[in-house]
Amino acid sequence: MAPRLFYFQDGRPPTYELKKQCIAIVDQLFAGHSNGLRIQEFRLVTRELCKLPSFFTTVLFGKIDKENTGFVTRDAFIDSWLNSNMVTMDVATQAFIILKQKDQDYITKEDFKPVLRDLLDNHPGLEFLKSTPEFQERYAETVVYRIFYSLSRIGGGHLTLRELKRGNLIDALRHADDEEDINKVLRYFSYEHFYVIYCKFWELDTDHDFFIDKENLIKYGNHALTYRIVDRIFSEVPRKFTSKVEGKMGYEDFVHFILSEEDKSSEPSQEFWFRCIDLDGNGILTHNELQFFFEEQLHRMECMAQEPVLFEDILCQLIDMIGPENETFFTLKDFRRCKLSGHFFNILFNLNKFMAFESRDPFLIRQMREEPSLTDWDRFARREYIRLAMEEDGEDASNASGDVWDESLESPF
Repeated sequence: MAPRLFYFQDGRPPTYELKKQCIAIVDQLFAGHSNGLRIQEFRLVTRELCKLPSFFTTVLFGKIDKENTGFVTRDAFIDSWLNSNMVTMDVATQAFIILKQKDQDYITKEDFKPVLRDLLDNHPGLEFLKSTPEFQERYAETVVYRIFYSLSRIGGGHLTLRELKRGNLIDALRHADDEEDINKVLRYFSYEHFYVIYCKFWELDTDHDFFIDKENLIKYGNHALTYRIVDRIFSEVPRKFTSKVEGKMGYEDFVHFILSEEDKSSEPSQEFWFRCIDLDGNGILTHNELQFFFEEQLHRMECMAQEPVLFEDILCQLIDMIGPENETFFTLKDFRRCKLSGHFFNILFNLNKFMAFESRDPFLIRQMREEPSLTDWDRFARREYIRLAMEEDGEDASNASGDVWDESLESPF
């Protein structure tokens, strides 16, 4: 009878050959360090032996150095890495075990703090932020919010092993490890992306209490959104706010909103806007629900002296665009199969983007043709960063520092 694969609860024991190879490398890395390795010396172990992104060094070191001696000895490392079978696990599982708390089967936002602290302390592309600790904190928060937005499908502030395996976080961390320019790491870690998100929030948060209400959000994107869709967002049906203040959206809520608004082709965005339009919460979008949201768009077009479009014509366009399995309603599954889902939602509640698409904006078309690997979010963030940099009177964007923030924004902390 063949052994069952799940028999080894804590990972399959390493073979004799693998263990021998690993110990040889351990002996080499720990040679001349009879008292053990300090944390900076241990970085090489994390990357070269454990094959993990170096930003796991702080948390891995802490897990092994339980007594806080400031050293990790050869024997302690072998016991932690080899004898607990970590060496035979895939990287995502290793990262999950290292990050999570002992009594949990998921990772929380708090668990990512040591990784972000390590990144901020050691990445050359973020060195300029060391003079402004408050913005280090905001950057770290934003990165974690982006990670959970993209990977956490279950929600509740938890990230499971399955979600971590399905996602691209480990690849993004490795990219950050190899790339000196943090802004080239578009997934999660770009400082420019953080700068755009934070500035957009700060522009709307006019009283700087770190909350946004309906009247603030309606100004987003030059009043691009309809009142009806903003009302749905603040109903908290598509997503419960973390602000805990009635009628107010906090910074984490805004990060979720802006990522959904600026890239409606992503799965989290599709789910967010689908729930907004699904007024009765039955998992399908009916023609009546679509008409309810388009009515305000039509009124706005008439106010702008635009030629009105009958809903019947719009409905035919939406059906042709998505190609639903049943033409009498739309399901989330229909949107998963369609690359034009973003335009579907823009037709219903974002007049500016609807008109830009209808006019076939040549700038956007050229961007998509020249850089097809970029997401809608990547393109938006690049445009906005350039705009913000120009508003800073030609301040060198790549060297943006605390001075820039101090001149343009009062500290919200």
